[in-house]
Amino acid sequence: MDKTYDYIIIGSGFGGSVSALRLAEKGYSVLVIEKGSWKKPEDFPKTNWNLKKWMWLPGIGFKGIFKMTFFRHLSVISGVGVGGGSLVYANTLPTPKSHFFSSGSWKALADWKNELAPFYEEARRMLGAVRNEHFFDSDLKLKKVAEKLNKLSDFDAPKIAVFFGDADKKVPDPYFDGKGPERTGCNFCGQCMTGCPHGAKNTLDKNYLFLAQQKGTEILAEHYVTDVLPLETGYSVVFRKTAKYFSQKQKVGAKAVIFSGGVLGTIPLLLKLKKSRLPKISNMLGKDIRSNNESLIFVTSTQKDIDMSKGVAIGSILNVGEHAHLEPVRYGSGSGFWRIGVLPMVAASFWGKRILKFLWTLIKSPLQWIRIYSVQNFAKQTVVLLYMEDLEGKLQMKKGVFTIKTVLQDGKSPSAFLPNAQNLAWQYAKEVTGKPLTFVLETLSGIPSTAHILGGAVMGADRSSGVIDLQHRLFGYKNLYVCDGSAISANPGVNPALTITAMTERAMSFIPSKNKLL
Repeated sequence: MDKTYDYIIIGSGFGGSVSALRLAEKGYSVLVIEKGSWKKPEDFPKTNWNLKKWMWLPGIGFKGIFKMTFFRHLSVISGVGVGGGSLVYANTLPTPKSHFFSSGSWKALADWKNELAPFYEEARRMLGAVRNEHFFDSDLKLKKVAEKLNKLSDFDAPKIAVFFGDADKKVPDPYFDGKGPERTGCNFCGQCMTGCPHGAKNTLDKNYLFLAQQKGTEILAEHYVTDVLPLETGYSVVFRKTAKYFSQKQKVGAKAVIFSGGVLGTIPLLLKLKKSRLPKISNMLGKDIRSNNESLIFVTSTQKDIDMSKGVAIGSILNVGEHAHLEPVRYGSGSGFWRIGVLPMVAASFWGKRILKFLWTLIKSPLQWIRIYSVQNFAKQTVVLLYMEDLEGKLQMKKGVFTIKTVLQDGKSPSAFLPNAQNLAWQYAKEVTGKPLTFVLETLSGIPSTAHILGGAVMGADRSSGVIDLQHRLFGYKNLYVCDGSAISANPGVNPALTITAMTERAMSFIPSKNKLL
């Protein structure tokens, strides 16, 4: 082996970045291995039509930040790169409602609401969370919907990870007493989810990872881990270069390993290791996969004077009940790629009935749909309504012959047709003189989409009820941890980045400083 570290972290998203900084601060040698690449503001695409810079398909040379993964029961949107999902997420940092802290496999292990409170506060500080005070067209239209539903008091502005300052003005680090990188004020271009080209978005490479590198953390980009072998004194971690099919395998040693590759990275790797190197991993592995019970609905307006693209990715929120809320999501002007991947919104459990409904929708108002599909700037005239619930619905991931597959865990498949979400979409469509659309797969196959896949390595009291303990340690093995969305052990019903950050902050608080072990 070339070298041995105290900790090797697999993945550089919210869990991996927090782990890297806190362990480096405690005096440990740390290596972070990330399959994606480093990105500077100038590396991001101007619009999502530049697929080579936007999408992650390394086999054909596309090394962007946006990845789509398709399963039998779910389509998943995720992020790739140094900084993980922070590069492509919508900057939004909400705290889940109370139901999250008292449900799921972890509910009896602690008073989670109080236990996590100080770590949520620290996560907000590190990520630069501030309340959005800048509403634009898509937010104001949501406010109108709230008024007509008699829910104006439930319309709110979220806390988001954006440096506002003066638009386009570069200033010294405003967050960490000058120890962080220079920052540029947000100009509300709406490009948050294709990669902020100005440096206003508080991505992990500008806070946790930046500070971790100053403490000596090494970050190895464009490499992915293929194996973890137990040794007498730790583990051997095997990895190879991303997108190089015949690249030479390399090995490094570690006294401890933290799995932080997100559900789509951590769970497949652990399922592989359970069949080979780590057979004592709990049989709960891959279970309790959740999707926030999401619905993603596009609403395209025929109003030419509207500009849905201006603002931050998510600038407002409408609480529509005890368990659900709605957020308008925007892309920057010109980012109209989704135009080719959406169809009129319909709802029916039987695919044949859906197709008939879809065709009838086109036939009964052809001119309206021609106007919708021919809008000149799709992003300017389109909002993506993100509806989320904290109600339960679970899947299981299993290792198939050639790839990972999903199976039903409780007999009920996630639905692409949530009545409340669709009713809200029609309300919004009326407000903007538009029509609601959904992803092609939802109309044709009934498979829902999510940007927040969670679980699979949940907490439990023991191996029979969970994969990790309440300190994120893998049952059955010493010095193996899971710190990412896989560890989320109930359905938060909100954007999960803040929760992953807070839970990892807490997990790292249990690891003593290195000098205390000497």
